[in-house]
Amino acid sequence: MHVLDSVVIGAGQAGLAASYFLRQRGIDHLVLDANPGPGGAWQHRWPSLSMDDVHGVADLPASTAPDGSGRAANLVVPDYFDGYERWHHLPVVRPVNVDRVDSEGDLLVVRAGDRVWRTRTLVNATGTWTRPFVPHYPGIGTFAGEQLHTAGYPGADHFRGRRVLVVGGGASAVQLLGELGPVADTMWVTRRPPVWRDADFDSAAGLAAVTAVEERVRRGLPPASVVSVTGLALRPQEQEAARLGVYDRRLPMFERIEPDGVRWADGRFEPVDVILWATGFRPAVDHLAPLGLRSPEGGIALVPVPGNVQGATTTVRDPRVQLVGYGPSASTVGASRAGRQAALAVSRHLAAAAA
Repeated sequence: MHVLDSVVIGAGQAGLAASYFLRQRGIDHLVLDANPGPGGAWQHRWPSLSMDDVHGVADLPASTAPDGSGRAANLVVPDYFDGYERWHHLPVVRPVNVDRVDSEGDLLVVRAGDRVWRTRTLVNATGTWTRPFVPHYPGIGTFAGEQLHTAGYPGADHFRGRRVLVVGGGASAVQLLGELGPVADTMWVTRRPPVWRDADFDSAAGLAAVTAVEERVRRGLPPASVVSVTGLALRPQEQEAARLGVYDRRLPMFERIEPDGVRWADGRFEPVDVILWATGFRPAVDHLAPLGLRSPEGGIALVPVPGNVQGATTTVRDPRVQLVGYGPSASTVGASRAGRQAALAVSRHLAAAAA
C-alpha cells in the first residue's frame, strides 16, 4: 500500500501554489482536480469577462501572470495554469471528484468513487466556485420567470430587452450591472448598503484586506469575502451604465417573490422577467465533514505555522489538514502565500511525525 506524504485537492491558484512549494521541498504528493482541464474556476467564468474586467490575477510562484487585455479570462487563465502545470511538472490527476476524506489512524483516506488514496497530510484547495449561494425568500419556488446565479451567467445578450432584477452587493453584481444596463431594463437590490471604495486598490490595500479576512478564520468564524473588505469601485467600462442609473439601488430589500415579480413589505410590487442572484459562494468543504473540523462558530478555525505572524492554513482540530483557497486565500491576492505556508506546515508535520 503506497502512502503519500500529501494530497492536494483542487488545482486552482492556491492548489497549484501549494503543489509548487511541496515539490520544492521534495514532498511526495498528488494534486486531485475535479475539472476536466487546467484553469480551476476560471474555465467556467462567463465568456464576456475579459482580463481587463477581472480584479487582477496574482502571480503563481516563480511565474508572471498574464496582463490585462480584451481577451476572455476563461481562456487566458486556463492557458496560464496549463503552461504552469507542465513547466513545473506538477503531479495533477484529473478529473477526480473527491467524495469524502476519512481519518484512519495516523493516515487520511481520500475517496473518489472507487478510487482511494492514503496520505499523511492533506492540503484542501477546493475554493468556492462549486457552491453558489442563493438565499431563501418566501415564494422563491413560485417565480415563473428565469432565475440563475452568476456562476451560470450566459452573457448580456441573453437578457436583451428583458427586465432583470440583480440581487447582491458584491463585485459580480457591479460588473454584471455594467454589462446589462445598456441592453436590459435592470433593477438592483442588496440586503446591506454596498461599500464603495474611494482610494486606489494597491498591494498594501490588498494585504490589509487579506489580513482582515484572515482574522475571522483564525477565530473559527465563517469566512467573509475579500471584496467585502476592499469595497467596490466603478471601472471605466461601467461608467455608461452608471449614467443610465443602473447603480441606483431599490430600498429596502424586497420581502417576498411572486410568480411575476417581487413585493416589498409596504406592498410595493415590481414585475421582473429574470432574477440574477449575485449572492456569492460558500466554501466547498463538504467532503471534509467526516473529519469534524468545524468550530462552534460555524467556520473552520485555522492557525499559522509557529513563528509566522500571517498565513493561517492549519486546521485547529486536525493539524494534518491545511486549508488554502479558504477565507483570505480564496482571492488570488493570498493564494500563493497560503500555498507556501501550507507546504511549510506539511513539511514540519511530517518531520515531527518521523522524529
